[in-house]
Formats: sequence, C-alpha cells, structure tokens
Amino acid sequence: MKRNADRIIFTIIAYVSFIILLGIITLIAIEGIPLLKTYSLKELVFGKEWRPTQTPPLFGFLPSIVSTFYIAVFSMLFAVPISLGSAIYLSKLASPQVRSFLKPTIELLASIPSVIYGSFAMLFLSPIIKNIFHLPTGLTGLNASIILAIMSIPTIITLADDAISLTPKEEELASFGLGASKYQTIMKVTIPSALPGIFAAITLGFGRAIGETMAVLMASGNSIRIPSSILEPMRPITASIALEMAETPVGSLHYRALFMLGFVLLIFVLLFNMLSRYLRKIYIKRLYG
Repeated sequence: MKRNADRIIFTIIAYVSFIILLGIITLIAIEGIPLLKTYSLKELVFGKEWRPTQTPPLFGFLPSIVSTFYIAVFSMLFAVPISLGSAIYLSKLASPQVRSFLKPTIELLASIPSVIYGSFAMLFLSPIIKNIFHLPTGLTGLNASIILAIMSIPTIITLADDAISLTPKEEELASFGLGASKYQTIMKVTIPSALPGIFAAITLGFGRAIGETMAVLMASGNSIRIPSSILEPMRPITASIALEMAETPVGSLHYRALFMLGFVLLIFVLLFNMLSRYLRKIYIKRLYG
C-alpha cells in the first residue's frame, strides 16, 4: 500500500509540473499570438527595427534574438571548459579535505542574487573590458557573457561533478588493470561514461544563460540593434521585456509584441532542450549499443 501511495503521489507531482508548464505556455501564447493579426511571423522574427513608438510601430525581433544567442553562446565558451576542468578536479584529483572546502564554496556562488552579479559586471568588469579593447563603453555583449559564465559555472560544476562521481568504479578499475594511467582513465573511460550527465549539466547552464534577466540588463549596454561583434552593446530578449513591460499599456500592440517576444524565446529554449535530449539519446545508443 505504501508503494502504491508513493507512486500515486509522484505521478500527481509530475502531472502538476506538466500542467504548470502548459499553463505558462498557454498564457504567453494567448497574450502574444493576437499580434499575428497585424504582423506576420516573418516580419516579426526577421524584422531588423524595434521602434514601438513609431507610427506605425515596428517590432523586429531579430536584434534581440541575435543578441541573446551571441551572449549565451559566448558565455558557454567561457563557462564549459572551466566547469568541466573544475568538476574533473573535484571528482578525481582533489583530496577529501580540498573537496569538502571547494564544493560547498562553489555551490554557494549559485545563491548570490543576480543583481549582485550585475553590479559586479558594471563596476568591475566593464572598466577592464573598456580599457583592454579601447572601447567607448565596457557595457557590451562580452561583459554580459563573462558575468553569465560566472553565474552558470556553479550549476554546471555541481551537476557535472555528480555525473563524474557516479561513473561505475568497475570500469575505472578495469582501465587501471590494463595499465592505463590516472589521466588516461579519466579521459578515455570516466569522461565518456559520464558524458550524458555532463551534457545535461551544460544544457541546464545554457538555459540559465539564455533566460537570465537582471545581470544581463545591467551588463550588456541595452543597444537595440543587430550586433556584428561581441564587443558591441546589445539587448537580449529578456532585457527588452524587463525594460519595456512596466511602461506598456495592457492590450496594446507593444504589449502583445513583448509577450510574443517571450513566446519566441520560450520556443527556442524548448527546441534546444529537445535537441539536447535527442543528441544525448544518440550518444547513449552509440556508447552502449
């Protein structure tokens, strides 16, 4: 009876999670999709001008979409190597004393409010980037990417460390028995075995980067145009919504456009998650036959 009760409880929790997700998607769609009566989806997604106060208003999503992916992708280029190296060190190389100190410290970084990270990017990173690259301002996509990488690192390290730690000991012992060194075992046995979990950690980190609002808003420069370089000011989707939603009349075209922009971001995130799950299944199938 206890087993059946547990099964029922967990089933209900799973369906509640799904219903909440479905409700969020439905609400955003209801508020945003009426904009398609006035503008085509092609006009919105590929439009290069965002001028909500113009007559007629222009709602081009492309500058925000490009800025979002610029910042998210570059943040992962910074975060992934550091995170994986740290996870490997914590799992396989660090002494128990060092691990017991470093892991809680790293996990503590995930609890720092995003506004603190944004302030750090504005006051510390921005002047450094400005001076190094001789820019008019240090509030650029690079600044936002670095601070997002710092914010994503604790999440990726924690999940990757768990995945590496769960690698079957038998496989590692077999590798040592065949004469492999510790480094060879880590690179040829441990990492390939833990790769599905590592990939899930990177996916979650990318989701954190693409959906972050406050830190990006403070660090990116908020220039609503298509960037040609990571060293230019940018305004990703989340920053556009946060900056303009409070000043927009409910039910107006501008209001609908912001919800439609959020709906596009949500679709991109869902597609990325589906792609990552598909690639993970392919890898597991090839790994285990």
